Amino acid sequence: MKLPVSVEITEVGPRDGFQNLKTFIPTEVKIQCIEKLVESGLKRIEVTSFVHPKAVPQMADAAEVLTAIKQKFSKRITCIALAPNLVGAKRAIETGADEICFVISASERHNLENTKQTVEQSLAAFESVCKIKGNVIVRLSVVTAFTCPFTGVVPPENVTRIIDAGKAAGTDEIMIADTIGTANPLQVESLLDLLIPRYGNDFVLHIHDTRGMGLSNVLIALMLGIVRYETSVGGLGGCPFAPGAAGNIATEDFVNMCHEMHIKTGIDLNKLVGASRMIETVVGAPLSGHLVRTSCGK
Repeated sequence: MKLPVSVEITEVGPRDGFQNLKTFIPTEVKIQCIEKLVESGLKRIEVTSFVHPKAVPQMADAAEVLTAIKQKFSKRITCIALAPNLVGAKRAIETGADEICFVISASERHNLENTKQTVEQSLAAFESVCKIKGNVIVRLSVVTAFTCPFTGVVPPENVTRIIDAGKAAGTDEIMIADTIGTANPLQVESLLDLLIPRYGNDFVLHIHDTRGMGLSNVLIALMLGIVRYETSVGGLGGCPFAPGAAGNIATEDFVNMCHEMHIKTGIDLNKLVGASRMIETVVGAPLSGHLVRTSCGK
């Protein structure tokens, strides 16, 4: 089995993990949670989302959270903010995000539900973002790349169309997401076998674990040379605009699997599990990760 020497992990729990929680998490608690994640060795953290508060009330304090984390950890971590449109991207840039994750769905229906825009409108907005990004890194996130919760299996040409447009616009990175967590290893292999010869293997992969196949899907990607992943502490996650989507792969489960296979992550697993348990307590949300339920960690 051919595996990479190391992987890069982006922690998305403070955004993807928190956004689905109905009870508002106080700003100071969000900051405290992010601080614990930083202590575990995570260097890339998606700290918030600049989305309209009426759509996702949990993210109403996006500017406050990003500003506080930048002040505390500007030299230690990359602060990432999600943006679903041009207005959100401008706010993220103005507030000081190091990187923007701009979301476009490979499903027309899901894009309308998620952003209130057609795919063409989102692509036009993304082109505008690339023109104003300055030194901010822009990651184009192609979500529902495998299956749409409303229309079913997504044709691969929908994915390549968005990637081609994103590259033409000037994106720095491309992320592929199994938003509703229903992909299986054969689907992952099939899509990556199409994308890698065409674009190379420098993709970021974002996998949800709705049907328990998350780590199996990641293993296939690792064997194909993908070394960049987005995961969520404790397996928190889900999309308010993707019915049935469960949480992401738990960061600690992924780190544990990598360490067991001698793949370096740069993360202290015990501290990470401790952070997961603390977050479960302070946000009042049960975690779905496996390792957090074992004796590992303090």
